[in-house]
Amino acid sequence: MLIIPAIDLKDGECVRLRQGRMEDSTVFSDDPVTVAGRWVDAGARRLHLVDLNGAFAGQPVNGEVVKAIAKRYPDLPIQIGGGIRSGETIEAYLQAGVDFVIIGTKAVEEPDFVTQMCQQFAGHIIVGIDAKAGLVATDGWAEVSDVKATDLARRFASDGVSAIVYTDIDRDGMMQGVNVEATVAMAKASPIPVIASGGITNMDDIRALKAASEAGILGAITGRAIYEGTLDVREAQLFCDA
Repeated sequence: MLIIPAIDLKDGECVRLRQGRMEDSTVFSDDPVTVAGRWVDAGARRLHLVDLNGAFAGQPVNGEVVKAIAKRYPDLPIQIGGGIRSGETIEAYLQAGVDFVIIGTKAVEEPDFVTQMCQQFAGHIIVGIDAKAGLVATDGWAEVSDVKATDLARRFASDGVSAIVYTDIDRDGMMQGVNVEATVAMAKASPIPVIASGGITNMDDIRALKAASEAGILGAITGRAIYEGTLDVREAQLFCDA
């Protein structure tokens, strides 16, 4: 199981939000490239980048920062989400050295888009499913749909999606622990590997996820916990490798 540090980008800075609220952000660094290096040095084998401005704008806003990180660490797998709504955007990110692009809002609004992108960019597409009380949220979590998160996962079961990033919005940035039960339910809903996100606070969460990882949990994204020091990236990854 992979421990995947998150770098959330807002106005070119590395921040963390609480429950996705742009107005409730904490700036951790004005140098995201250096932050990426910190997690690489700690043994991270993948990074999770989010263009927060892009998620609301519907197109990349912090693309240059993403490219700079990919250029500095060309051998490090990077996944990027936020504002990815077109094939042109996906192609640009892949050409810049990003390995996986995360389709979120568009996956809900136009599921066929995911199917097409999986065909066009085989092996590089991740679907981001963000849920509030089990229902999918879109547009930077500003809107909650009537689509069940597990139903959406099933829709993409045979498309060739590399992974699903499943975020429990109620837990995100709140340091209240990961929702293992919902993550396992998502993993069992389809054959697509699931990356857990939201609420991961300390080693107890990592132990719980690893214990359930045979259900199909590929990794765990962690943000606020590693910035505030309640979780150590190196220790967590070593535990998962044991």
